[in-house]
Amino acid sequence: MVALSYSNTAPSVPVLAFDTQAEDQAFPRIPTLDVDPFAIDFFADPHPTHEVLREAGPLVYLHKWNVYAVARYAEVHAVLNDPATFCSSRGVGLSDFAKETPWRPPSLILEADPPAHTRTRAVLSKVLSPAVMKTLRDGFVAAADAKVDELLERRSFDAIADLAEAYPLSVFPDAMGLQKEGRENLLPYAGLVFNAFGPPNELRQNAIARSAPHQAYVQAQCQRENLAPGGFGACIHARADTGDITPDEAPLLVRSLLSAGLDTTVNGIGAAVYCLARYPEEFARLRADLSLARNAFEEAVRYESPVQTFFRTTTRAVEISGYRIGEGEKVLMFLGAANRDPRRWDDPARYDITRKTSGHVGFGSGIHMCVGQLVARLEGEAMLSALARKVKSIAISGEITRRYNNTLRGLESLPVTFTPA
Repeated sequence: MVALSYSNTAPSVPVLAFDTQAEDQAFPRIPTLDVDPFAIDFFADPHPTHEVLREAGPLVYLHKWNVYAVARYAEVHAVLNDPATFCSSRGVGLSDFAKETPWRPPSLILEADPPAHTRTRAVLSKVLSPAVMKTLRDGFVAAADAKVDELLERRSFDAIADLAEAYPLSVFPDAMGLQKEGRENLLPYAGLVFNAFGPPNELRQNAIARSAPHQAYVQAQCQRENLAPGGFGACIHARADTGDITPDEAPLLVRSLLSAGLDTTVNGIGAAVYCLARYPEEFARLRADLSLARNAFEEAVRYESPVQTFFRTTTRAVEISGYRIGEGEKVLMFLGAANRDPRRWDDPARYDITRKTSGHVGFGSGIHMCVGQLVARLEGEAMLSALARKVKSIAISGEITRRYNNTLRGLESLPVTFTPA
């Protein structure tokens, strides 16, 4: 049950500097919702509550965690594209780095603002450029084909562990230049990072409590001497030689790529297979037109939104669609709700591989768009193309279980059966 009330000033929110009586009367009351967007029952099926959030207003207040929130597409897109007003350097999770000590050294990409962000982002943009992706395409396509051939021999398997996780883990660590030993730490580490953006609930506490070996592995792998020549990691360190970044910044940039370049891909591919299994008519359309592979992946990212939420912090008093909030306020963006906002999308609850997906916020938007998006898109397109060429049908063949995370939406298990083409 979601309770809805209204107040001129949200509970426990400090009085804002502009809150004179006249100004109070000039702005509408902010809807206050009794919603916990980090509860397990919310994660299990967020869509009904997303609708409540969107319909309550363009800006709402969630008193459970003392944050403001935007769930409509227009406001989410606007916040993502105004980094001067909605900063990332105070943390893109619930924690406010101006008031709390981060659990790890902040990211030079995700948790940074211009001009510092501009310099480090430029390095990753060169390392992960479209031209670099072209050099990887043939190898990624061949690996996708081999993985589908292997799975067709088995017919029945778990599409998460054996496909959505196994395929990216077969290509991305090599592209990074990681050592073979210890790669089983990569997914738990990425899950930890995204859990840590949430509140101090059981998910976050358990992830941090178990994190020591994962953090130790990642920290070691980020060092120059442990990275193979020619990989993304070595290329990042090479930028320290040219003065684009410092030697101390290079390992932190490698770390950013390790967490950003894997989980979004795993959950995106998992979402795509889940969609194609539930919408066989869309899989038939894909099999009839392989050029739709890229868009079928993009539509799955819009439809399921593997990254559900991110936070920003206001740098000044700001008006959002007629409401006003003060400086230093946390604003929670519901990316998943924005990606199904009927104000932006026709029939948003339908998976349609021919939909014009341009503008979805599944990878974010603006200067902080996911640094691993080009890798994710390449892997997603390669895998869906291989499935369309080699598989006639995808049938769900067992109980589906969901993996719960404070930020990510994905499945733990998706039993399927493939019928060969």
